[in-house]
Amino acid sequence: MKSYRLNAARTLELVDGPVPTPGRGQVLVRVKAASLNARDTMIAAGVYPWPALPDLVQLSDGAGVVEAVGPDTGRFRVGDRVVNSFAPTWYGGPLREFGQMYGTDIDGWLAEYVVVDENALVTMPAHLSFEEAATLPCAALTGWSAVAGVGPADTVLIQGSGGVSLAALQFARTAGARVIATTSSEAKAQKLQALGASDVVNYVDTPDWGTAVRKLTDDRGVDLVVEVGGAITQSLNALALRGTVALVGSLTGPGEAVDLMDLLLRVAILRTIGVGSRSDLEEMNRVIGLHELRPVIDRVFPFDEAPAAYEHFAHGSRFGKVVISL
Repeated sequence: MKSYRLNAARTLELVDGPVPTPGRGQVLVRVKAASLNARDTMIAAGVYPWPALPDLVQLSDGAGVVEAVGPDTGRFRVGDRVVNSFAPTWYGGPLREFGQMYGTDIDGWLAEYVVVDENALVTMPAHLSFEEAATLPCAALTGWSAVAGVGPADTVLIQGSGGVSLAALQFARTAGARVIATTSSEAKAQKLQALGASDVVNYVDTPDWGTAVRKLTDDRGVDLVVEVGGAITQSLNALALRGTVALVGSLTGPGEAVDLMDLLLRVAILRTIGVGSRSDLEEMNRVIGLHELRPVIDRVFPFDEAPAAYEHFAHGSRFGKVVISL
């Protein structure tokens, strides 16, 4: 069995070993696709908040087919198409503690086969390919959690064209909300509008994009900002009174310090998003299946080009998710 592990030099190393055998309550999954998230390049760079144990298989998101089941396994059968839950021990309810995580504490999904507890898996939406399904556990679920509760009376602001932002756009539009987006190019602006954004502001041409967003809402502001770690001051400028900033991470670097007075003057809510539970993933997948939504994929790399996929994710111009197909 081939897998990619992060070696002591913090580079991906292709290794070969035996196919694992599932134990009690476990399943063996033949991985068909895995996807990259910002945390993966942060782990490789040694800047992730939780230090990674050495020599672990990387990537937290994967999709595949159940190849074998261990004793006392009842959730899945051989041949089932599955996707993993990002947090393997968070089944539902509020997050009470950080359990073991793929790529930092336990082996991840950049391998031909994985053995996991059956409770860490859910059924794939039937209409999706494995490549599409592999984008769901982290980015899509984060976008889902970020826009939870929005409806037709709301206006949502998304930033850029990464996996979280595009998922948030799709879910907000499915809920009937208006979506305004920011981006860096006209080509990306056209794609964002094709996905349902009513307006797009180019933040390169318009550094004061928060004010531009307010003008698009007749100076009311947006009800929700899906904040991916950029200019928080501009996000607050765009926000309506009593609006919410859903903070999903620092995807563009450390960003700015939050001025609490700015939050106070907006009477704003700052809500942090920690991806979601297995129950959240199942509910999201139900909606994806009901509306036949399809995740946006930027590029698919073959398994033997996994290092190139990392390089493209870290330094390439992307619109959507980067996937590795096995």
